[in-house]
Amino acid sequence: MRAGITVHKDYTISEIDPRLYGSFVEHMGRAVYSGIYEPDHPTADENGMRKDVIELVRELDVPVVRYPGGNFVSAYNWEDGIGPKEDRPVRLDLAWHTSESNQVGIHEFSEWCDAVGTEMMLAINLGTRGINEARNFLEYVNHPGGSEWSDLRRKNGREEPWNVKLWCLGNEMDGPWQTGHKTADEYGRLAYETAKAMRQFDSSLELVVCGSSSANMVTYPEWEATVLDHTYDAVDYISLHMYFENYEKDTARFLAKSKVLADYIDTVAGVIAYVKSKKRSNKDVYISFDEWNVWYHSKKRDEATLAGEAGWPFAPPLLEDDYNFEDVLQVGCILNTFINRADVVKIGCLAQLVNVIAPIMTEPGGAAWRQTIFYPFYFASRFGRGTALKLAVDCPAYASEGIGEVPYVDVSATHDADEKTLSFFIVNRSESEAADLDIALEGFDPQTVLDDKVIAHTDINVTNTAAAPDTVKPADASDAAIGGKGMTASVAPLSYRFIRLQLN
Repeated sequence: MRAGITVHKDYTISEIDPRLYGSFVEHMGRAVYSGIYEPDHPTADENGMRKDVIELVRELDVPVVRYPGGNFVSAYNWEDGIGPKEDRPVRLDLAWHTSESNQVGIHEFSEWCDAVGTEMMLAINLGTRGINEARNFLEYVNHPGGSEWSDLRRKNGREEPWNVKLWCLGNEMDGPWQTGHKTADEYGRLAYETAKAMRQFDSSLELVVCGSSSANMVTYPEWEATVLDHTYDAVDYISLHMYFENYEKDTARFLAKSKVLADYIDTVAGVIAYVKSKKRSNKDVYISFDEWNVWYHSKKRDEATLAGEAGWPFAPPLLEDDYNFEDVLQVGCILNTFINRADVVKIGCLAQLVNVIAPIMTEPGGAAWRQTIFYPFYFASRFGRGTALKLAVDCPAYASEGIGEVPYVDVSATHDADEKTLSFFIVNRSESEAADLDIALEGFDPQTVLDDKVIAHTDINVTNTAAAPDTVKPADASDAAIGGKGMTASVAPLSYRFIRLQLN
């Protein structure tokens, strides 16, 4: 199978916001407790944080992490997580039917963020709480001192404010499962008034309003139109969420779903443009895709706990998907979609970071390791910076019912002018044919192949485990070749490929 790809230095999509490669830590399952925080672990630092996990997160170079939820935030009292640990209350978490010890709160999380080299993206509770609690939290986090809440922060050990710029106005408020679920009008009004109050404190904040929790919601895309009608000039981003499933074990259809993702983004981009025109606004609102991942491997296993049959356990295993090789390809396609729509999607949060549908897994008291999906995320986060390039792709396609024509070769490319590099992220969806790539490099002067990596396996269901953590991992490839102003390479069936060129 031949695939012709043309890339031109001047045909660009957008500069990529580095926060496109963010992630997410929610108080659920073992994401926090025995995930990032385990004071008795052999590698624990002075704050009780697992240093083995810190090193793996640093390897991913995640620029922003959303916290503390997720569904958890919609009944969360942020005040429970401050002050002396021995005085913090144990609460029942309605979202995940578990107990929350509050041993990790804003102070501990901020110290962890400093350790891994990331910024905080904080979510406020607009389910059971509202404007007053939001402005108090903002004052606690961002005001230097001389007020009740900022002085309490200083008393609790943090002298300087954190100056968090990025705030989520609730979570998935379109979802009937959400504690404090609201209609679009109810939520839109509350979100606007909350945003207005927060901007009265600091007009430079970046605020994210809740969009649809999936494209399957009956309120989509009317929800976006209504919420933005209320909030457009007061917010900067609208959030979207999407998870990918393959219960049917149909690889071709599973890998076609990134086209559904692209359509989802395009539809909401259209709604944004409509509201902007309707309001005669001069500002732009972008998409924060702040929850996304493959999620289906663990759902049936967790049903009893989520139904309350286990009582209110503390940090039980929940949503611990064991990712297989097939998921590498899906995550690669998702990331390509984000890069190819970097003009609209500015923030992304892989949900989640540790243990809970995550690229990093841990054993309590034991090892931490990279799941299969760690690697495509690593390549995109590390090397998918700079400018997203518009590609012309000519290759065979296949038909997927209800989705349409899907190219066998899925690809994105980025140009880092500072580093003088050109990177390609490639997935071959074909189950039987290699893709012989013929890439025209217009306007570029390639010097050498810096990196040529492949992720492939003969078994799409194979996983990485604590006992065998390197079953799926990148290997060196060697056939990417520069010739004149072009490049050739052959991409094996059902494989992921990363190629980076040094430019003159």
